[in-house]
Amino acid sequence: MKRYAGFKLLLVDDHAHNLFTLRTLIEKHMDVTVLEATSGRQAIDLTLQHPDIDLIILDVQMPEMDGFQTAAMLKKRKRTRDIPIIFLTAAFKSEEFQRRGYAVGAVDYLLKPIEDNQLINKISTYFRLIEKERQLNRILEQKVAERTKQLAEAKQYLENIITYMGEALLVLNAKGEITLVNPAACRMLGYSEKELIGMSIGDVFEEEGDEQAGAFMGLWLEALIRTGALSKIEARFVASDGRRVPILFSRTAIQDEAGKITHIICIAKDMTGYVRVEEEENHGP
Repeated sequence: MKRYAGFKLLLVDDHAHNLFTLRTLIEKHMDVTVLEATSGRQAIDLTLQHPDIDLIILDVQMPEMDGFQTAAMLKKRKRTRDIPIIFLTAAFKSEEFQRRGYAVGAVDYLLKPIEDNQLINKISTYFRLIEKERQLNRILEQKVAERTKQLAEAKQYLENIITYMGEALLVLNAKGEITLVNPAACRMLGYSEKELIGMSIGDVFEEEGDEQAGAFMGLWLEALIRTGALSKIEARFVASDGRRVPILFSRTAIQDEAGKITHIICIAKDMTGYVRVEEEENHGP
């Protein structure tokens, strides 16, 4: 049973008889598409017309543009540089030509007169390598697609949590500037997302309103480095309309590999209802 259906092979030789012999032998054993070129220039033109060529068998000794010049031009072009090239050369010049051929990017050699089994075996070897590479690429592409889908689903899941969580979420950079907020934070503070992004966290804290943002963040970073996280802090946000919003506040540091804090995640729970109940109980009859 013939193999390698779908593969495309380019034969380059200035002698029509040689091309006929090679083609007949190859098609006897393989179900491949065979293209023929009788010159280096024609070979280059065919690679441009057929970008899916899998293998080139290239005669070294040709007039005008020999095999070395042809191979050198093919290797210079991005779309043809990775096509394997097997050179054909006469045995009496094999050592000299092999050195030159490998220097311009040949992957293998066939000596004239060509032995039938050697030709078929070499072609089969490279087609098997190509098949294996394609199989591995398909597996890799499938894994990448699966991983991309998983990441997209995880991202969407996280975005949904952030969007619909009841607590206010604010993410800060190391300078204390707000880089991310959720809808709950916007509702709590009365600002739009666009307005909050870039603001200093000190701008929305009542008790830190008179301190410089740099000093404020310095205290935060010092505490976060020492403890890793600070939880259940009672504080007050200052909303856009001047309202003081009592909150139960926590913050956690994100560090890079060197241990440097890059971001701070802040979560605030609106305690207005709890404070109101507590005040009513304290001032009841």
